[in-house]
Amino acid sequence: MLRKPDAYRRYHSAHQRFEKERLMDFFEKELPGSFGPNMREIITDEILGIFYENNRDVKSIKPGQVLWNAVHKDTRPDSQKRKFVPVVLTLTCKEDVELLENGTKMSLIRQRVISRIMREALEQGALLSTRDISLLLSSHHTCISQQRIKYEKENHLILPHTGSLQDMGTCLTHKYQIVYKYVVEKKDPMKIACETCHTQRAVDNYLKDFMRVKTLYFDGKDINYINVVTQIAHHVIKQYINIIDQYVKERKIS
Repeated sequence: MLRKPDAYRRYHSAHQRFEKERLMDFFEKELPGSFGPNMREIITDEILGIFYENNRDVKSIKPGQVLWNAVHKDTRPDSQKRKFVPVVLTLTCKEDVELLENGTKMSLIRQRVISRIMREALEQGALLSTRDISLLLSSHHTCISQQRIKYEKENHLILPHTGSLQDMGTCLTHKYQIVYKYVVEKKDPMKIACETCHTQRAVDNYLKDFMRVKTLYFDGKDINYINVVTQIAHHVIKQYINIIDQYVKERKIS
């Protein structure tokens, strides 16, 4: 066997001063035979990735902010393959203090905070659930839901959260809300996209699906048939039909 160069023998062990090499050495010593070198490196990289994602420079987080692991906006919280995204959320800020100084009700401040952190999470590629917010604000989830709904109604918009964008929980689907704004409130699709935190393309697709359901429903087809033809979920079809029965069908008959 060829002798290693002196420089290699002198400096090679210095690698163990670094995080990755220390972790790989730990696996090799403590779990011998469990992993091969390639698997040790893969596991080590994954562990380091999680560590670095969840450790931010203290200078990057302002007073009043908190680091939180939220579910990625493209994965559902109930999925076995859900992905988490570390997000920085502003629980309190200078403007909140100024509102309190001026006698603004705490409930209104809380609504403002709920809206802000939901938007901040979405901007960072994640969605907050009601449970997330109840943990962050130390409030019961029903209280959080009530405050969110009040804020949405008073400001005529839909906040981005797992209930509205992923049809989680007991919320009306975001598809229903988009169609309602178009059919009942007569709003422009571009404005609807802004109010519901959706892309223009997504709004157009939901409106197209609604028109398909309306055509089949007026043709006398039942929910099961519409589901098979359109591949739209039964509960969404029922919500669309509810809009048709209340706001569309009467006008057609008249």
